[in-house]
Parts: sequence; C-alpha cells; structure tokens
Amino acid sequence: MALAQSLQQKLLQKLSPQQIQLMKLLQVPTANLEERIQEEINENPALELGDSDEAAYTEEAYDEFSSNDEPEFDSDTSADDYDNINISDYVSEGDDDIGDYRYKDENYPEFDDKDALPVKSEVSFHSLLLEQLQMLDLDERTHTIAEQIVGSIDDDGYLRREVVSIVDDLAFRQNIESTPEEVENLIEQIQQFDPPGVAARDLRECLLIQLHKQMRSGKNVSKAIVVIDSYFDEFTKKHYAKIQKVLGVSDEQFKQIIQTIVKLNPKPGGYTSEGLGMDQTIIPDFFIVNNNGILELTLNARNAPELRISDGFKDMLREYEKGSKKDAKQKEAVTFIKQKIDGAKWFIDMIKQRQKTLLDTMQTIIDIQRQFFLTGDETTLKPMILKDIAAETGLDISTISRVANSKFVQTEFGTYKLKFFFSEGLSTDSGEEVSTREVKKILSDVISAEDKKRPLSDEFLTDVLREKGYNIARRTVAKYREQLNIPVARLRKEF
Repeated sequence: MALAQSLQQKLLQKLSPQQIQLMKLLQVPTANLEERIQEEINENPALELGDSDEAAYTEEAYDEFSSNDEPEFDSDTSADDYDNINISDYVSEGDDDIGDYRYKDENYPEFDDKDALPVKSEVSFHSLLLEQLQMLDLDERTHTIAEQIVGSIDDDGYLRREVVSIVDDLAFRQNIESTPEEVENLIEQIQQFDPPGVAARDLRECLLIQLHKQMRSGKNVSKAIVVIDSYFDEFTKKHYAKIQKVLGVSDEQFKQIIQTIVKLNPKPGGYTSEGLGMDQTIIPDFFIVNNNGILELTLNARNAPELRISDGFKDMLREYEKGSKKDAKQKEAVTFIKQKIDGAKWFIDMIKQRQKTLLDTMQTIIDIQRQFFLTGDETTLKPMILKDIAAETGLDISTISRVANSKFVQTEFGTYKLKFFFSEGLSTDSGEEVSTREVKKILSDVISAEDKKRPLSDEFLTDVLREKGYNIARRTVAKYREQLNIPVARLRKEF
C-alpha cells in the first residue's frame, strides 16, 4: 500500500492551561486553599500575600500588569536589542502605592478574616496506636514487626490484611523473617490497645474484644459474649426469639443483654478525628444570613485571599530600565522576571475567577431554593439538577458538579453540602412536580414514628405515600429507604 499525504480539517476542543488551573482550584476545599496558595507562593517568588491594612489592588492597577507582549531578543547581545522592552507593561509611576488584590466584602464586618477561626488539635488514629506501641517492652526487630501490623490497620480500626500477607510484607520490604504465630501474638497484644476493638479482623471479633474488656461489668456481659460468639448470625438477622430460648432468660434480662451489645462501637477507628465514626471539622465555603426576609450571601474570607505582585520584582524591572549597560545576563534575568510576574497574574486571575464561579453557583441555588433558606423546611425543596444551575449561570455542568460535590454552606438551620440541594422530580396526583427529597423526608418521618415492635413494611409505606398524593412504586420506596440507610422492616424490629 503506497504512502500518501492528505490535507484534513478537524474541529477539536481542548482545555486551555487556564481552564485546567481553574478546574483544579474549584475542587480545592476551603480548608486546603491556604495551603494551595502557599505552594504557589513557594514556587513563584513574584507572588505574595498582601497586608490586610493596605489599600485594595484595583482593577486599574491590575490592568497595568495585564500585557502579554513578549520581549523580542535577537541573537546579538548589544544594548540596542533591549530597547523594545516596554517596562510600563509591568511597572507604572504610581505603582509604589498599589496594594494587594483584595476580594473581601467590606459590607459584612461580622465575617472579617481577622477573626481567628478555630483550629482543632488532633492526633491521627495510627499515631495514637504507635504511641501505645512504645509502651510495650519489645526489641527493635519485634517493634518493626508491630509497626508493620499497625500500618496495616484500616482507618476504621480493622485489620483486614491476612497474617500470611503481613509475613510476606516483612520479608520483602523489611527483610525480616517472621512466622504467622509471631505476628498473631503481636496482633493479640495490639488488640488490647485503645480504642477497644482495634485490630479486629471482622465485626464479630471486634465486638468480642470489647465485651471481654467489660467482663467485670456484670453477668449480662458474659451472656452477651455467648450471643456474639455462638449466635452471631442469628443476632445479625434479629432472630431474638431463638436466641432467648437457648439462653433461657427472661424478657427483661434478654433486653439488657441486647442493649449491652448495641452500645458497642462497630468502628473503633471512629473515636479519632480520622475515623469514620466521628464528625469531621467542616469549614463552610458560604454564609447565608436572613436579614428581614432578604437572603444575604457572603463567601468565607479564606476563599478571598489578598494576593499581589511582589514589590521586589517590580523594583528589579525598574533597575533594568534605569541601567545603561544591558548584557546577556540581564536578558535572562528580565525574561525570568517577566515569566514569574505573568505566572503570578495568571494565578491571581484564577483565584478571582474561582470566587466568581462559587458566588454565581451559590446565588443561583439560593434563587431556586429560596423557600428552604427562609424556613429550613426540607419539604419546600424544589426539584433541581446540575443542568438547571448550568443553564442559569452559563457554566458547564462539570464545573457545577465540582462546586456541588466539594463545597458547604452555613445557614441558620445548619451546615449543608451543596449537593444536598440537588434532587430529581416526582409527580403528585395533582400533576405538581415535587422534589424526591421531600418524599424521603416524609418517608423518614413515618418510619421514625412507627411502632418498633411492629415496623412498617415497604408495601405499607407505599400505601401511606400514595394516600398523601405521591405516585410512587414499592421498589422506589425501597430504593429511597436504602438511600436513607434505613434497613428493612425485619431488621428495624426491636425487642
């Protein structure tokens, strides 16, 4: 087959470096934005944080640094070759008085960024285990093996890695020969650490570890150990009548035994800040205040950093302009300075664009869900999908998705993730379109009020919703119930 050349015309869509930078910045949580800015400052000496007491870095001042003209250098290094560099593109006469670029809203002093935000002092889950490991009397080799075991424990406190795999890891990565028996012995010692239940291989072992630590609490604990040790499958399926018959205890005593088990922690790693069972510190990205029926939106001060171009870099350009002798080294220096200033301008612009995107998105959500922000009633939420916000703001759906999945808003009724306000629609008997979140709220309320000795089935819940005018199928009720993390009726039954 002969080779041939052809001329083709294609239409391609590619993201510019600025768009990629913006997408990455949008995903950065407020808590981590300062760290991201500091990374940029460390990489680019032309960018620096401004002083909050300085005047704002105005749009006019920014325009003086907005030229993208490239300096043209010939191979000849004579002084005449540098005459075509327009320093005014970077430095103006009144530039000494220019402050930093500030995005702070002065109309809301209650959100002044000078106010110190609380920072939680925390110890990671694995650090807590390593601290307790130091208390064991172990030689260096054994201590290394124990550290390997601790490092294999998941954040929820479980050791899901097989003992044989840990032995292999020690041999290949640590060059330490060990045996399964030795590793198993160390695991048993680590299982005595706090929080109780740590290093368990499964839920059954986790509960047993905790119960054995409570042996002195009374006879109910010994009975609870029998239930978990011998009848764990029946317990998880809530076959209480069978278990009670085997134990031969009264209704009241059996109820106490079950309560002893229910009070145990199924995820011991949750006692620490990194664990799944403890609420994480949430820093809201937005604040909404109801001022006599007017919803006022402000952005967290951490999202509005005060950035500016370094005075030192501008001074270096002034020195270049004043200098009479301009050689090749100065050429390299000026090129470097211009690149860094351009990079700083670019990053400042991305921060500004990030702020605008966040505010536009949140304001549109407020406009659609206004009734909820006024009352806090979840049943007033309207059906809303990403496409609706994208259409109103003119932004891409992927951009809205990035904002909704990673940002939080603080209201009078609590702090919510933006994703909370998005839901599909459902038609009522009257033809009205309502949010599926409204249906879930009603479903949750009905289940909360049910008789736990006789919990309501999905079929009965479907009838209740239909009586309220919601056209819904049983399988849809089951789906919503699962999304609410509510188990089936049999597992909701209480003794």
